[in-house]
Amino acid sequence: MHRRVPQPDQSFLDRVLQLPLFMLVFGIASASMMAPAVHAGLLRELETGRAFLYSSILGMIAFVLLALAHAGRRPRHGALGPLMSLFSTFVFLPVFLAVPLYEGLRTTTFLNAYVEMVSAITTTGATIFDDSARLDDPLHLWRAQVGWFGGLIMWIAASAILAPLNLGGFEVTARAEPGQRVGGRVGGAHLDGRARLAKVMAAMLPIYIGLTGLLCILLMVSGDRALVALTHAMSIMATSGISAVGGVQEGASGIIGEVLMLMFMMFALSRLTFSTDTVTSESGGIKSDPEFRIGLAMVIGVPLVLFGRHWWGAFEVETQTTLFDAINGFWGAMFTVMSFLTTTGFISEHWGSAQSWSGLGTPGLILMGLALTGGGVATTAGGVKLLRVYALYRNGQRELERLVHPSSVSGAVGMGRRLQKNGAFIAWIFFMLFALSLAGVTVVFSFLGVDFEDAIVLGIASLSTTGPLLEHATEVPIRLADLSSAGKAVFAAAMVLGRLETLAIIALLTPDLWRG
Repeated sequence: MHRRVPQPDQSFLDRVLQLPLFMLVFGIASASMMAPAVHAGLLRELETGRAFLYSSILGMIAFVLLALAHAGRRPRHGALGPLMSLFSTFVFLPVFLAVPLYEGLRTTTFLNAYVEMVSAITTTGATIFDDSARLDDPLHLWRAQVGWFGGLIMWIAASAILAPLNLGGFEVTARAEPGQRVGGRVGGAHLDGRARLAKVMAAMLPIYIGLTGLLCILLMVSGDRALVALTHAMSIMATSGISAVGGVQEGASGIIGEVLMLMFMMFALSRLTFSTDTVTSESGGIKSDPEFRIGLAMVIGVPLVLFGRHWWGAFEVETQTTLFDAINGFWGAMFTVMSFLTTTGFISEHWGSAQSWSGLGTPGLILMGLALTGGGVATTAGGVKLLRVYALYRNGQRELERLVHPSSVSGAVGMGRRLQKNGAFIAWIFFMLFALSLAGVTVVFSFLGVDFEDAIVLGIASLSTTGPLLEHATEVPIRLADLSSAGKAVFAAAMVLGRLETLAIIALLTPDLWRG
């Protein structure tokens, strides 16, 4: 008879990692409330501090009790568990995150606080509170902190959850169908393995914290006060566009701070700028990465077009311009293009001057187009993603070659061959799903009494997770506070749909994922 060898006792960390992912996120969010509580205490904002302190204690007690009740249980669903936890993080966790905001502000409804937290954790950055002076510093810190936490979740989920299921943009280069692994396998312990989650978190967390801290220090050196530098650094890394002073143009760091922010926005153009842990690393490095190259081409090309149009507009109205005005205008266009391409939504302090001396109005269509394009796969940026755009470009290029030479054979290998075959087809399907989602959201907003133009902007801002479009894409800013309760609920649902993407929502409804 074979004698059973006793298994060694699990460590405390292993036991914690066996908990459902949503519980872990809930526990971390509860503990993170201590930061604004301490900050409020130092500023003698005692009522705000108590709201965060009590919420944090209540959350941690609930986490401990739930963890004890769940101890020893194993997840019953392979792929469904992490994906469902990710969905719950964006839908149900903001209910708890809104409690200290609601109690600390005391002049808003709980629905407004909930929509604000959904906007923050999905890195959308749209705000109910147009006047930044209405919130005190701890509440501004909490908004930026939640947005930063949402960006970290997407960094980790890209490798630990979405990549194994070929979702979130990975379906374009994968050999398997979206929601499945190579060979048609779905679910399984390896998809829900906490070892993979712990490994990804251990690799990504120091990078994310380190880059945020470095940018914060550089912005402080450039002239921003500590809170402004920290919120802007968090917002740049998370592409949330949340600011404690109403935007970058209101900060004290000036053009030096904008240069620093633009450099750190490049991390949202391609995951290869900070990691090689996903299948996108097959592209051959950052120099040959199609996402990074297309992103840089747009960041340089679109400002050149705007710059030329600015000069033509200045010529038409016969205004006097100087070289200094031209440099400011070009820089303002380049920073703003990079910001909206990465779905951050900050505008340069020179963006207004660039429009004034050219005689042009707000180029809202250009900003919305950039936001729809989005940043890189597996980054914190939203939108359609540059890899899908590249897949359609390669497919179109190949079809033109076949028109000239019908019997030609493609010389693409590896990732290029997959892009020309299934990748372009799946990218086109995603574009159609995105267009249908945008049409559906626009129709619902119109049905609720919103003007058609505003409904389109609301739909694009929510689905591309670029909240500042509400302020900068139209001549008259759109105020979320003016929407009805149903309109705010639709906007919150659209933000979740835009963050998770339609394919992930469809994958949640796949029957195979429920067969645990």
